[in-house]
Amino acid sequence: MMDINGNDKRKFLKGAAVLGGMASAIGATMSPQAVLAQTLDSGISKDSTLGKILSSGVLRVGYAQTGPFFYKNAKTGDLAGIYFDLATELAKQMNVKLEFKEVTFQNATVALRRNDYDVFGSALTYTIARAIAVDYIGPLFEVGSLLMVHKDNASKFKTLADFNKPSVTFSVVSGGSEEPRIPLLFPNAKLITTTGQADLGAEPVRGKKADVWMSSQMAVLLMAKRTNWASAFDPSNPLDKRPSSWAVRYGDLEWKNFLDFWATFVRVNGETERLLKHHVDILGTTT
Repeated sequence: MMDINGNDKRKFLKGAAVLGGMASAIGATMSPQAVLAQTLDSGISKDSTLGKILSSGVLRVGYAQTGPFFYKNAKTGDLAGIYFDLATELAKQMNVKLEFKEVTFQNATVALRRNDYDVFGSALTYTIARAIAVDYIGPLFEVGSLLMVHKDNASKFKTLADFNKPSVTFSVVSGGSEEPRIPLLFPNAKLITTTGQADLGAEPVRGKKADVWMSSQMAVLLMAKRTNWASAFDPSNPLDKRPSSWAVRYGDLEWKNFLDFWATFVRVNGETERLLKHHVDILGTTT
C-alpha cells in the first residue's frame, strides 16, 4: 500500500514528461529571473494573477475538506487528495511554492473574491449561484450525487419518490452544493444544515436526527464502506451529475485560460482517474 502522499510508490503525472522536460531545459540554461522575464515577454501581464504568481514565486490555494478530493490524514494531519496532488504538481511545473488556506464551503467563494487566495482548489460542484459569483475552470471532474441513510432505516426507502415526503429530513453541510439542489430535487422534504467539513453533514443521520445525507457519489460510498451504520441508496445510479472543479475570480482571463488548458491536459492524460482510484483505495482502508 502506498503512503498517504504516494512517495516513491507511483510515477506522478506520467503525461507531464514533455512539459517537465521543457521546464528543466529552460531552467538549466537560464536564471529564475531570466525565465520570469521571458515569461512576461510572452505577453503575460505582470498585473494578472498568473504574472503575480510567477513574480512572487507563490501559488495560494484555498480548500475545504471533502474526500477524496481534499482531506487531511487522520493520523498525521497532512493534506492529501486528488486535487491536493494536482495542485502540488501544478506548482512544481510552474516552479513556484504553495500556500494553503482552509475555509468552509460556505465561505469558499467569498474568500476567493476578496483575494485570500489565487484559486479555490477543492471540489466545487457546479451551481448557477456559484457560477455567478466565481469563474469555474476546466472542469477537472464530473460527479453525481448519492443518498445515504442509516442502515436501521434503509428498508423505508425503496424508490427516490420515498425521499420526497414531508416526513423525510435531509441533512447537508451549510454552503455545500446540495443545499440549493435538494429543494429542487425533493421539494416536499425538509432540510437541515450543519457547519464545518462536508462529511459532518452525515452526523445527524448517524444520530437519527435526520433521515438522509446527500453528497458526492465518492463521499457517500466511502462513508458506507468505512462505517458500520451507513447505507448508500441505489449506489449504482448516481443522480444529478454535475461538473466539479476549481474556481478563480472573474475578470482575470490569463489565469483562467492558463488553468483551463492545464485542466484539459490532466484529463486527457488520465491523471484525474488514476488519482481517484489511488485516494479511494487509501480512504477505503482508513478507519
